[in-house]
Amino acid sequence: MAKYITPTGVTAEEIKLVREILGMTQKEFAEFVNVSKRTVERWESTDEQITGPITVLSDLIIKNHGLAEELSVPQKKYKMRLWYMYHDFVCTIIDVDEMEKKVLIHNYISNPLYRAFGVNTEPTYDEYVEFIKSRCFPESRDKLKLELKRLDIPFYDPIMIIEKTQGRMADDDFWIKLEW
Repeated sequence: MAKYITPTGVTAEEIKLVREILGMTQKEFAEFVNVSKRTVERWESTDEQITGPITVLSDLIIKNHGLAEELSVPQKKYKMRLWYMYHDFVCTIIDVDEMEKKVLIHNYISNPLYRAFGVNTEPTYDEYVEFIKSRCFPESRDKLKLELKRLDIPFYDPIMIIEKTQGRMADDDFWIKLEW
């Protein structure tokens, strides 16, 4: 059985230090660790050891000051945003300007097998179009018109298909959330 160097608890001072490192208010820190502001206030005013998942998260933040920035959602650059997901984990955020044919991505996972574009960190618009098509049934599908009718889509359009199907494929745990 593996052993780990993670702490079993943290102090109020260590929580304050972590917040200081991140440059966050109590409210911002509460949002970051997914607890209430009141919980953060309680952590920072107690004389007792604080236990639970916050101990590991605090340890990771101390060891990797850029963690919060790595996990932050970038400002939306273009009109359309796609969230490429694996189960409920965000793998890649894709911002797209279809008129200007521009694409920007932000990967949240290091394993290229879980990224929308694999090792490619600067996909072209054409590569984006191919990716979108890969998350839909093919345009050459037998009885295509019946499938489009079933989805209530007037013609083959990968974005419309993804709106209806979330880009889910058979026996696949990846999917896409669209944001306009």
